[in-house]
Amino acid sequence: MSDPYFDRIRALHMELEAVRPDAQQPGDPELIARLMRPRPTEAGYAAPAAEVSEVTIRVASDAFRIRIYRPYTAGADRPLLVWSHGGAFLGGDLDMPEADAVARELTARADAVVVSVDYRLCVEGVHYPAPNDDVVTAFGWAVQHAEALGADPARVSIGGASAGACLAAGAALRLRDAGEAQAASVILAYPVVHPVLPMPSTELAEKLASLTPAMAFAPEIFTPVLENYLGSPADEAAAYATPGVLAADLLGLPPTLIFNCEYDGLRASGEKFAEQLRAAGVEVVSGTVPAVLHGHLNRPGLPEADETLTRMSEWITTHRHAPTVTR
Repeated sequence: MSDPYFDRIRALHMELEAVRPDAQQPGDPELIARLMRPRPTEAGYAAPAAEVSEVTIRVASDAFRIRIYRPYTAGADRPLLVWSHGGAFLGGDLDMPEADAVARELTARADAVVVSVDYRLCVEGVHYPAPNDDVVTAFGWAVQHAEALGADPARVSIGGASAGACLAAGAALRLRDAGEAQAASVILAYPVVHPVLPMPSTELAEKLASLTPAMAFAPEIFTPVLENYLGSPADEAAAYATPGVLAADLLGLPPTLIFNCEYDGLRASGEKFAEQLRAAGVEVVSGTVPAVLHGHLNRPGLPEADETLTRMSEWITTHRHAPTVTR
C-alpha cells in the first residue's frame, strides 16, 4: 500500500538531488563554501579505540540493534549514555560519525559506556511511535544491564543529535510519565522538538537568509520530513513525538544540556525548548556553537566539535541521580 508521507519525502529527495552543483541557488555561496570547507584538523582525525559489541532487541513484531562501546580497561560505576544519531528520522546509521565517532570519543573522554541506538527509520510505512519505542526500550535495556557493563544504573543519561535529540527528549517524557527508571540527565545536540519551527530571532533569520532553503530547513523542506516521521499532519503531533508542544507540562524532566549550531534553522527549536524547560523549573544549560552548520558532530575533527564533545563528557560524568518527579 502506498505511503503518501514517504512518497512525498522521496519525491523531495529526488528533487534536491537533481539540483546541479553549479546551479545558481539562494544564499551566500562564499559563506556556505567557508562553512563547508574542510579544516586542517579534520585531515588526520581518527576516533579513539573502544571495545565494541552489538545486541539485537526484539520489540513488538520487529527488532532493532544497539551497539555498545566500553573502555578496554576494567571498571565499575561508570556513567552510561544512551545515544541516538540524527538523519531526519529516515536516514543515518550506527557507522556515521555522529553515532560511531561520538560514542568512541565519549567512551574515551568520560571513561563511560555508550549505547548507540539503531532505531527503526521512518521509511516505507514506518512512522511514529516506532523509533520512539526503540529509544525507550534501549534505555530500559541499558538500565537493566548497566552493572554488567561496568556502569552505575543511577548514572544512565539519554541523548541524541537532531532527529535523535527529538527521540531522546520524547523518551525522557515517556519515562517520566510511566514512573519507570529516569534518566540521570539529557543531552540534546541541535534538536528539533517542535512540529512547526518557532519564529527565528532577527539575528538567526539574517543568518538563515545566507543559506540555501535545505540548509535553513525552510518550511517546504522541514514539513515533509516532520510529517513523514509522524505519519500524520504536523498539527496532529503528539507530545511524546515532538515534546516542544508540551510547554505546559515539562515539570520533572532531568537536567538537560542543549547545543545549537549558529547557522541552523533548527536552532529556533532548540532555543525555544530551552526556554520552555526553564519555565517549567528544569535545570538547563544551553548554548550556541559558533561558525558551524547543522550537524557539526558529523565532523568530529572540527575544533568546535572537539569542544562540544568535551562538554558532553563533563556533563555525563557529573550527573548521577535523576530528579524526583513531582507533578
